[in-house]
Amino acid sequence: MTTNEATPERIIDQAILLAQKSSWESFSLSELAIEANCSLADIKSIYRSKDDMVEAFFNRADNAMLSLSSDSKYQALSSDDRLITCIMTWFEYLAPYRPIIKEMMAYKLEPGHFHLQAHGITRVSRTVQWFLEVSNRNYSGLKRVADEVATTSAYLTSFAHFLFDDSDNFKDTRSLLNSLIKRIDQGHHLFFPSGNKKH
Repeated sequence: MTTNEATPERIIDQAILLAQKSSWESFSLSELAIEANCSLADIKSIYRSKDDMVEAFFNRADNAMLSLSSDSKYQALSSDDRLITCIMTWFEYLAPYRPIIKEMMAYKLEPGHFHLQAHGITRVSRTVQWFLEVSNRNYSGLKRVADEVATTSAYLTSFAHFLFDDSDNFKDTRSLLNSLIKRIDQGHHLFFPSGNKKH
């Protein structure tokens, strides 16, 4: 008989440990219940599926990035450098778990997992909104839309690179991201020549 120790954090921690021993797809929720010292019903009351656990795991990276908002040194950076730092902080939180993240992404992208892919689109949009909020990119109208679309593209492109980046301190990913973000600024000056206020 188990003692109910089910908490959202403990369940995620144990799920990650199980995935590291085998893979994200292969461990069962029954195994997770044993490792977390709780019942399947306890897990279901917190997470409806493994995909919910993936969302909760990425929320941890979101929270690491959100902590920048209270950093005075971060706030003193330029708008572009704030955005670059913001995204790299998100990546760096996930760095120790890259093999598992690859498995999570592969599971989401399997043919037929349309509901997971839809959740993935929502997740990307939500995270990008927080990137823009924390980096204080307070644009409006068409410029806001263009900035969000371009930032999403830069984030996804650099994320794909980050997952396979073996350079020291992910300098190759940072270089790529820097180049992509600077292009966004250049695009703003080209298409929105007036009102390009730097924050």
